[in-house]
Amino acid sequence: MKKWKNCVWFLGGVLFGTAGIKVLSSKDAKKCYTHTTAAVLRAKECVMDTANKVQENCGDVLAEAKQINEDRKTKEDVTVGE
Repeated sequence: MKKWKNCVWFLGGVLFGTAGIKVLSSKDAKKCYTHTTAAVLRAKECVMDTANKVQENCGDVLAEAKQINEDRKTKEDVTVGE
């Protein structure tokens, strides 16, 4: 009895897999894949734009911080020299 049950499960899986392949390779499925891929590419572009803006802002912050430290050091040198 257990052998037949396993056999039925196996055959059901084969049928389900075969039907699944048909569904996954249908025109509608391909259209869905195409739209999904296009949405992912748009999302990637948006993320990359945001990352570039953040990177530019970080560069500006770093440059300003270095300038502040240089000004501070110059001021300290002048104060110590007096």
